[in-house]
Amino acid sequence: MSDTGTEASEDRAEAEPEATAVAADLADERLLQSKGLSGWLQMQVNRLRSGDLGNLPVIIGLAVICIGFYAENARFLSSRNIVSITQYAAPIGIIALGIVLVLLLGQIDLSVGSVSGMAAAVMAVLMVNQGYSTLVGMLAGILVGVAVGAFYGLLFTWIGVPSFVFSLAGLLGFQGVLLLVLGENGTINLPSDSYLLEFTRFSFVTGWQSYALVALLVLGFLGSQYRSSVKRRAAGLGTPWWPMVLARAALLGGGLGFLTYYVNIDRGFSYLWILFVVLVMFADFALRRTVWGRHVFAVGGNVEAARRSGIKVNRVFMSVFVLTSTLAALGGLLAAGLQTSVSQASGTTDTNLTAIAAAVIGGTSLFGGRGSAYSALLGILVLQAITSGLNLAGVESEVRFMVTGAVLLIAVAIDSVSRRARSSSGRG
Repeated sequence: MSDTGTEASEDRAEAEPEATAVAADLADERLLQSKGLSGWLQMQVNRLRSGDLGNLPVIIGLAVICIGFYAENARFLSSRNIVSITQYAAPIGIIALGIVLVLLLGQIDLSVGSVSGMAAAVMAVLMVNQGYSTLVGMLAGILVGVAVGAFYGLLFTWIGVPSFVFSLAGLLGFQGVLLLVLGENGTINLPSDSYLLEFTRFSFVTGWQSYALVALLVLGFLGSQYRSSVKRRAAGLGTPWWPMVLARAALLGGGLGFLTYYVNIDRGFSYLWILFVVLVMFADFALRRTVWGRHVFAVGGNVEAARRSGIKVNRVFMSVFVLTSTLAALGGLLAAGLQTSVSQASGTTDTNLTAIAAAVIGGTSLFGGRGSAYSALLGILVLQAITSGLNLAGVESEVRFMVTGAVLLIAVAIDSVSRRARSSSGRG
């Protein structure tokens, strides 16, 4: 009896680690293993019930917007209009990408528009008035963004000035610097032979190059999934269900392939748009796959807990403020190239509101700790689609502002509701 009881106890002890691992695997969605199609569907249902909506609302909203404007005017979904939407969305989308980063920390930067205009003015003065090359002018403009971000970081980490206060001061102050730099003329036309204008206005990816980019994206997606599976299997965690991974890859390749074929009917995707997408992908990789990215989410979720866990909180804040202002400066330079000039209207309040609205509408939480680099891409597509659709419908600009405000309010309301749902389900 004693021997039998001892053997049974040993068997239970050996089984306990495996049972515990399985329990942990099922208790934490990040460790969940999809058991076929039904398991994957159940996981998606559980996410929605718990308030983890991800990018679903903005994707549905974008689809509704496209269908509605197409019903009003068939030209909305023409190849030429889609190319124009993506091309003109890119500069402010790059600025919105910086806003996503600062919102992830639960902070805000209200001066990105003014910084973008000031950087563009510095570039224009150096190129036109001082005779420097485009490269020197662009580097000087980007360094302006770096300097502003570093200054903001010092104000926040050393002195403790709230981000709302110093960025509001920057909005006003840097707009004054813009007027000062431009001088009495108020407008500087960029040289027509500048490769900045060539890049932003006339360079497009067509033919086999565009399809090669689609193939690279699909292969990159599969490689990322395979790498993740290898690491999770080595750690004893659940792995993705590969038939679903392959189905998603096929859907991604097919959708992008058709879209590429369709825009190639006109001019193809602009290099400006491709640059924006590459920056979004790079930011997404940095946020999800690097230590720095995990620290950004940790600080945005709970600053004090992050500090006590050993994270260099001040370094995280400093890096994000620098990146936000640098991306704002880059967006301003590209916008100047697209518009062929810099004026007193460059980087005005409309730029600030559009960039911030794009980040929030795309799904980045105002409360910090939740969001994605793709929020900038989806959000700016929504806003640019609204602008283009209303312009085709002949609607006045004041209506566009009202519609944008309504969409922003809806996005924040959805975020608040999903946040309460996550809290009630124990997801925080």
